[in-house]
Amino acid sequence: MELYLNATSPYARLVRIVLLEKGLGDAVTLKWCDPWADDADLLKANPAGRIPALVTGEGTTLSESMLIAVYLDSVSPNPPMLPATSLGDVLHLAGLGQNLMDAAFTTVIARKHYGNEIDESELGQRRSRAIQRLLKQLDSELGDKQQASTINLGEISIAVALDYLAFRLQEVKWKEEYPRLQAWHAGVIASDGFQETEFV
Repeated sequence: MELYLNATSPYARLVRIVLLEKGLGDAVTLKWCDPWADDADLLKANPAGRIPALVTGEGTTLSESMLIAVYLDSVSPNPPMLPATSLGDVLHLAGLGQNLMDAAFTTVIARKHYGNEIDESELGQRRSRAIQRLLKQLDSELGDKQQASTINLGEISIAVALDYLAFRLQEVKWKEEYPRLQAWHAGVIASDGFQETEFV
């Protein structure tokens, strides 16, 4: 298998963590690329030019981080990322993490192309409000939660999104404002998958 990615995409990082946690690191060749440069190999694999993109052993290309994660979960016998006994809860958390990731990522990209003044637009304000609402809900739902012995896709999604906020939107002081959420996050990112894929 081949995985197209870069080092700063939260979506690509989510997939890399799933790879490592599922014990599939040696089964996948990492294809580092710049999606903003219209990388020819990436475009051949995924005409949308987006990462991550996974080319399976059969030559099928999968796009979208959550769909890739579901596929990887299905091809490894290691503890499931989507346990059947709590599927609804895990997907709920994965959705919250994805929404937080999307709001943060689109804020970063909008600033890159239009400058920080884009934050004052209606869309910029909506993204900012969404981030604050999501952080408040995550703190409410996870602040007192004990870390399980195995990690699931919902927890990975949320922890990657929180890391991305700290990496790219440092003015969002979520660690200071939500110490219980910060304690939960610290427990999740102690895993090898997170340690080996830190944002750079």
